[in-house]
Amino acid sequence: MAKTRELCKDIRDKIVDLHKAVMDYRTIGKQLGEKATTVGAFFRKWKKFKMMVNLPRSGAPCKISPHGASMIMRKVRDQPRTTRQDLVNDLKRAGTTVSKKTISNTLCHHGLKSCSARKVPLLNPAHVQAHLKFANDHLDDLEEEWEKIMWSDETKI
Repeated sequence: MAKTRELCKDIRDKIVDLHKAVMDYRTIGKQLGEKATTVGAFFRKWKKFKMMVNLPRSGAPCKISPHGASMIMRKVRDQPRTTRQDLVNDLKRAGTTVSKKTISNTLCHHGLKSCSARKVPLLNPAHVQAHLKFANDHLDDLEEEWEKIMWSDETKI
């Protein structure tokens, strides 16, 4: 369930005072500009716990601040091939220590999915020279000669 907005102390006090004056939730909500369900939920909590302070929320607080999350999103948007370890190191330099899983959860929460970059063998200098030599050798060939060549994509079947 999403985190909801908490009522300030003044509104909580007014809700209790108006309820003691025998007003229903809908009337109190209209008078204070809050929804009747919000007023009812607050009053049920007040009846159960007999206090008006906001109780602490369950679960651990987020380790990555909203500023840190926006920094992560900006870096990933600018450099899509950034690794999670790079992002962990960036946050560590900023003073926040997190795991790679936390980074993954943050990216997923912001609508990005992870994928591995395809491993492609790089051209070595010999391949580059061979490509260049072929291009220079066939620079002046006529179009009719190119039409005689059967091209393939070099796929191994």
